[in-house]
Amino acid sequence: MCGIIGFVGREQAAPVLLDGLARMEYRGYDSAGIAVRSEARGLQVRKTKGRLQALSDLVHGGADVEGTLGIGHTRWATHGEPSDVNAHPHVSESGNIALVHNGIIENYLEIKEFLLCHGVTFTSETDSEVVAQLLEFHYNECHNMLEAVGRVLRRIEGSYALGIICSDYPNALIAARKDSPLILGYGEMGNFIASDVTAIIKYTRDVVYMEDREIAVVTAEGVDVFTSDMTPVVKEHHQVDWDVTAAEKGGYPHFMFKEIMEQPEAIRRTISPRIREGRVVLDDVRFTAEDMEKFSRIFIVACGSSYHVGVVSKYNWQRLLRRSVEVELASEFRYSDPLVDEHTLVVVISQSGETLDTMAAMREAKRRGARTLAIVNVVGSSIAREADDVLYTWAGPEIAVATTKAYSTQLILMDLLGLYLADLLGTVEKAEYDSVLTQLQALPDQMQRFLDGFEDVKYFASRYFNHNSVFYIGRNLDYAMGLEGSLKLKEISYIHSEAYASGELKHGTISLIEPGTLVVALGTHEALFDKAMSNVVEVKARGAEVLALTTEPLRERMEKIADATIVVPRTHPILQPSLGVVALQLFAYYVALQRGCDIDKPRNLAKSVTVE
Repeated sequence: MCGIIGFVGREQAAPVLLDGLARMEYRGYDSAGIAVRSEARGLQVRKTKGRLQALSDLVHGGADVEGTLGIGHTRWATHGEPSDVNAHPHVSESGNIALVHNGIIENYLEIKEFLLCHGVTFTSETDSEVVAQLLEFHYNECHNMLEAVGRVLRRIEGSYALGIICSDYPNALIAARKDSPLILGYGEMGNFIASDVTAIIKYTRDVVYMEDREIAVVTAEGVDVFTSDMTPVVKEHHQVDWDVTAAEKGGYPHFMFKEIMEQPEAIRRTISPRIREGRVVLDDVRFTAEDMEKFSRIFIVACGSSYHVGVVSKYNWQRLLRRSVEVELASEFRYSDPLVDEHTLVVVISQSGETLDTMAAMREAKRRGARTLAIVNVVGSSIAREADDVLYTWAGPEIAVATTKAYSTQLILMDLLGLYLADLLGTVEKAEYDSVLTQLQALPDQMQRFLDGFEDVKYFASRYFNHNSVFYIGRNLDYAMGLEGSLKLKEISYIHSEAYASGELKHGTISLIEPGTLVVALGTHEALFDKAMSNVVEVKARGAEVLALTTEPLRERMEKIADATIVVPRTHPILQPSLGVVALQLFAYYVALQRGCDIDKPRNLAKSVTVE
């Protein structure tokens, strides 16, 4: 969840490290720090609680820290409160070794007790400092840093991405990873490590993805990669093909708003190469009709917004495939003793491709014999590399913590995949197949027209931003869409918000409705519109203020009941959530704006969740 960058080269390291950390601010963090080594000054560590600007001010933009070898980190607190002491880099007791760490060391207490018994003194509350102190313990035994790193990695349990520098090794930094992303960058001014390509795209597009339990030795001249038993590895290089300006605001006030507005084009990129001559063509999926026939169970497994994609897709896939589809939270899947075997298809969804809960769930499914298919955005990510099949959303880099275009492209790709699999099974009528496909291709233009004129959404946000509790209600696909709308609101505005299936209101939740309570009523699913409206009448009778979302054909009927109505274009029922969710994203954005929230960096949240 944190950000790592390391650099060794022919330029001063501190400005490069600060620039890389700034490009990873979107990931979420509560403290930041750098460690730089020079011949004259030795190992210099500077770190502080709070925003990166405080660190930059502390070192005057890097001018106060000399050296061409260094590591940097933005921390999101897991072990120990946000503080200067708990911030990274962590330094060994002698001050000889500094390291940065992403992940969780699960057996850190056991190791800490061992080191305490050997007289080691700790200064922080973190699991990460344990790694620094253990590394020095083994280094003092063998006097070889690479050997000491190997001993540490064989001893620690959990997840890690590590960047390490040592005063005795003035020209090299060491990197290692397991279950937490880390890449190597090859540049003209020097070489890099980073947890996110965004950190180094300004300097190089030539990257290598480290695999689990690999160790890298990075110098200004080159990079050597080894397995855990120190066998050299020849790595495949990849060229990052997106424009650096994609990770900049481009005149928009926030990344989130920019990414909302980019959704029509992002969806075009997802759709266009995959529709040829009136058919869905998925070259990267190696399924046959026989493969699909043998799958007796289908699971969709994901976290957060990606899980909400799964809930929408459950409704759509069961309609198209006529098969039972189960949606599971990745964090619960592998602990539920899932009924998974070689007759099971498990679809995992992750924007980053590094979500640890989702990766662990996928590995458990593979261990039990399932066929796995990944929906991810980041090319070369861990989930993409380990899945049996992978489909990329091609959404481009998403910087805002609260996802918008990644959610939308995942949803569209799942619709495409549902059509593709239904066609293999022969479970979808040609007329419906053609109708969905035709309207799918028209969807970006419909979305663009809505985004060209949404002043009513801004007005309603200014009218309702002062509510402290909001309920989203809907039936079927509207309920599924409401899950994401509610999450967006709570993520960035900090308003308590919940989404409920409308029919469940009378089973307890309606007791929370009192005069003035804001209810966002979703009524875009025409087949159940009348039933959904009966629930709106119920909450109105108890004094609720109702903001409704519906389509143009249903506007008149909705306006007779609701206090305010947002209207989105009408499309095929399967695709309607893709249009409706844009209005909910905008509503959340403008509510957060009215409340003065830090929209791109919501409190306590991180972009890529690489801890359990």
